[in-house]
Amino acid sequence: MKTSVRNVIVLGGTGFLGQRVVRRLQDRGCPVSAGTRSPDAAASYRSSWDIGVGLVRVDLADPDVLARALEGASAVVNCIGFYAETRQQSFQDVHAEAARRIARLARDGGVQRLVHISGIGASLQSPSAYVRARAEGEAAVRSVCPGAIILRPSVMFSRSGAFFGDLQRIVDHLPVIPLFGNGRRRLQPVWAGDVAEAVCRILDGARVPRKVFELGGPDVFTYREILRRLAARSGRRRLLLPVPFALWRAGAAPLSLLPRPPVTQAQIALMEHDNTAGETMAGFADLGITPQSAIAMGLV
Repeated sequence: MKTSVRNVIVLGGTGFLGQRVVRRLQDRGCPVSAGTRSPDAAASYRSSWDIGVGLVRVDLADPDVLARALEGASAVVNCIGFYAETRQQSFQDVHAEAARRIARLARDGGVQRLVHISGIGASLQSPSAYVRARAEGEAAVRSVCPGAIILRPSVMFSRSGAFFGDLQRIVDHLPVIPLFGNGRRRLQPVWAGDVAEAVCRILDGARVPRKVFELGGPDVFTYREILRRLAARSGRRRLLLPVPFALWRAGAAPLSLLPRPPVTQAQIALMEHDNTAGETMAGFADLGITPQSAIAMGLV
């Protein structure tokens, strides 16, 4: 199936989700470019794509560079996001202000479709700067480009080990596993390939009943249940230790100084609430997609 738009740029195109969106668009025969901070450093990603994918420099803080990146694009997919602030960029900078800037440039440049990736749980009332900035970004995009489509995936996993594989390594190496709170928050993990397919269906010109979609997989687990399943899968007995969120937040503060912190305040904030698609929200079914089950895929 070919897309109904031409010349798509995927911002954050070398990231976890962005790579998959680029690959699927290319499989559809769509001219596509991957926007990245450093095209030279990202050149190795070309091995996962066919010849023809362009690497375009993107600087969220420089409107001129960003405008040049979007020039000539008929569709823009914004997959840019991160979980840990740096001295150079805050959550507000990336998830709110940059989202607004991208939407404005897309609108002024005559872009036909703008797809903005957010996340389940985005809320303007959240005490978390990360979650709040996500919601502010959504509001900015809708204000500037009322026709934009916003996708809110739950926690994403991959066949290569993202999420379930990461937790499996914890289960394999720690006899005592700390839980987020009592570990009973519900998660609805979604295969990243299904989220990428949702982006492509929208760009294919699928009739969309609403402008905001919440995307979760067919399986709903508590965090505690996931760890128990992974432990049983590897034949290990593990003690699951409840840890109050206040202690998690206190411990994450000094870890935030590391180049790659093992856990961030943003991730902790997301685990304080259920991360499941709303029953009244548009979802995969509205795009004709049956999401893959992590259980059926043998990952948990």
